[in-house]
Amino acid sequence: MSTTAYPARAVVDLDAIRDNVRALRATAANAQVMAVVKADAYGHGLAPAARAALAGGATWLGTAHGTEALAVRAAVGPEPRVLTWLYAPGAPFAELVREDVDIAVAAPWALDEVADGARAAGRAARVHLKVDTGLGRNGITPEDLPAVLDRAAALQSDGALAVVGLMSHFALADEPDDPSVKMQTHAFEEAIRTVEAAGLPLEVRHIANSAATLTNPAAHYDLVRPGIAVYGLSPVPHLGAPGDYGLRPAMTLEARLATVKRVPAGRGVSYGHFYTTTQDTVLGVIPLGYGDGIPRHASGGSLGPGGPVLVGGGIDDVAAPGAGLGAARVLRIAGRVCMDQVMLDLGPYAPEQAGDVVTLFGASDGLAHAGAPNAEDWAQAAGTISYEIVTRLAARVPRVYVGTAGRETA
Repeated sequence: MSTTAYPARAVVDLDAIRDNVRALRATAANAQVMAVVKADAYGHGLAPAARAALAGGATWLGTAHGTEALAVRAAVGPEPRVLTWLYAPGAPFAELVREDVDIAVAAPWALDEVADGARAAGRAARVHLKVDTGLGRNGITPEDLPAVLDRAAALQSDGALAVVGLMSHFALADEPDDPSVKMQTHAFEEAIRTVEAAGLPLEVRHIANSAATLTNPAAHYDLVRPGIAVYGLSPVPHLGAPGDYGLRPAMTLEARLATVKRVPAGRGVSYGHFYTTTQDTVLGVIPLGYGDGIPRHASGGSLGPGGPVLVGGGIDDVAAPGAGLGAARVLRIAGRVCMDQVMLDLGPYAPEQAGDVVTLFGASDGLAHAGAPNAEDWAQAAGTISYEIVTRLAARVPRVYVGTAGRETA
């Protein structure tokens, strides 16, 4: 969609993604980095984000679904390893194996389906066994692991698959001192010993997500799997802002004001009139709403503080989103978030006009650090996490890419 046809855009800095991965590589020390690009790279754009992550030194790319893995492989070519880990019976295993995608096996039934796909593809499948060490989500239980290993060893002997990895996932990695972290680490190491005792030597062992990558060196093993940190947001905002970990947010969400008008004191604003003007003032309409992924829970007035918006700036300078026009100030959403629009009380002396730019969130350590709003500030206003703020941004909001990393070469 043309950025001139839509009154808002998400500016994605590919160099920020590259540099974030470089910072994560330095933090991970001797472990390789798998950049997780599931969910359209957390809303940033799967193909350009994947290429930018590779430019930063990632050697693996991770996806939830097989269709994402195939799209990644088509975008980046044959060189990096690609892993997919979430599927139901009937997934396209043969195609995944033909495209040299590693497949996680998280349930006993999956082994034989993956092996059947490998036989159809005419080559062995590369398998990572996913064990449930305490998250209680996807993964092989300790009780089922011995039987799974017996079957995996038989299928490996037959040439249908090769067990190359063992993986798990923390429940509370964002609370590194929680006892469950040590308990899960112990369970993971028990699983490693069990797998190796079954005669299945491992190429990679991995359990660390973004939070564990940044706060728990003991969990790095051979490979780390950062997701949100790749895109410059802190997975542990209560412990540190992005800049504290050498990260910078890669996405800036901007919009042009659609309507600016004077209203009297006592005017109700938006559905339900949960916000009422306290003085003669100027209202501004931002043409973004929950249809674009703006959380309705970030409504303002008597409903809560409202999502923060930086007023003042320019949208035309792509290299410096949010810079330029007028004195910058942070305001809060006034009233209920609608499907396609939200409102601001710009104040009685507002100089803004229709067409001027506002920034909902961007490359900043956030309001708590005397910066402009970032996705974490919106998460706090909506009672959620920054992951959801960027990932839920709708496809109808155009993505504009800046920076040189991640761009396709001729």
